Amino acid sequence: MLMIYIIGFIVSLGLALGLTPLVKKFAIKVGAVDVPNARKVHTRIMPRLGGLGIFLSFVIAFFLLLPFLPDVFSVREVNFIKAFLVGGTITVLLGAFDDRFDLPAKLKFVIQIATACVVVFVFDIRIEFANIPFHTYAAVETWVAIPFTILWIVGVTNAINLIDGLDGLAAGVSAIAIGTIAVMSFLMGNVMVALLCLLLLGSIIGFLYFNFHPAKIFMGDSGALFLGFCLALLSLLGFKQIAIVSFLTPLILIGVPLSDTMFAIVRRWMQKKPIFSPDKGHLHHCLRELGFSHRQTVLIIYGIAAFFGVLAVIQSSAAMYNANWVTFVVICVMVFFLQIGAEVIGLIGKTKRPVLDFLARLRMKAGAERGTK
Repeated sequence: MLMIYIIGFIVSLGLALGLTPLVKKFAIKVGAVDVPNARKVHTRIMPRLGGLGIFLSFVIAFFLLLPFLPDVFSVREVNFIKAFLVGGTITVLLGAFDDRFDLPAKLKFVIQIATACVVVFVFDIRIEFANIPFHTYAAVETWVAIPFTILWIVGVTNAINLIDGLDGLAAGVSAIAIGTIAVMSFLMGNVMVALLCLLLLGSIIGFLYFNFHPAKIFMGDSGALFLGFCLALLSLLGFKQIAIVSFLTPLILIGVPLSDTMFAIVRRWMQKKPIFSPDKGHLHHCLRELGFSHRQTVLIIYGIAAFFGVLAVIQSSAAMYNANWVTFVVICVMVFFLQIGAEVIGLIGKTKRPVLDFLARLRMKAGAERGTK
């Protein structure tokens, strides 16, 4: 099996390197291009549809390897693969049409819900067990499992779009998250999910060769929505059972887009702006304002994503051995660094720094006490 993993990764990587230039030409020919505006960083018209290259590389590599895969998959795992392929195809087509025609947001949302319903009702993929920290495994009632699974799929499908603001950013963060799921799958012995992750990883890295700054092609909604869909399924189902190994693990995996979204909501609420109004206060915008170059900003966010990935591996490994105290430590570390980082960078606002101000007051008080002794 190890050799199949290696071959699959190399094949998908090679296909992405070969197909992406063809997709670029196709995007220009059909008019699927990104025109710069006041909110965007790039200054020239760029072809998008890059997600089509990632998707085709992944699918072709999978079917090339399929005859050589051992017959070890359960019925549930086969259903998962079918749901992954069918749902992924619908999602990438939706994104491709949006890249070309700029579809209305409501139409995209309806189609995403329909896709999630196909996954849940046609292929019977849903959360069945939950291991909330400090509790044992418990079955999740159907009336809770179905809406939660649909909500998760739709939400995470859109999450990657929120950080798709710099060359190579969304693809790289997705690659780190998928690589993390691959590590967890290996640790848990889930060969099917590990294989899917490695095929996706090869496709994304091959695409990144053309997408890293200065980019020659954007992934567009076809890529952002497809990778979001992949993360939605893999982050919940990357385990031996269709279960949330811990309530926090999938949330940590998408920590970068999730935290960026949360801080954006808080920022707009405090500024009395509509929650969904666009602005230039996202993580990558703030880092650029601090003076970091395009590449430095992307690499810093890669580092943040890798940090979340390490926390996810630690937390999920601890959950396997019921070490719930580790979960508590992970929560504290994650919340502390998120808040400190947000205040330093200015994600909430330039003057809103409650924790840093509190720490500064403590230092001043400690200094004053030492001065009186």
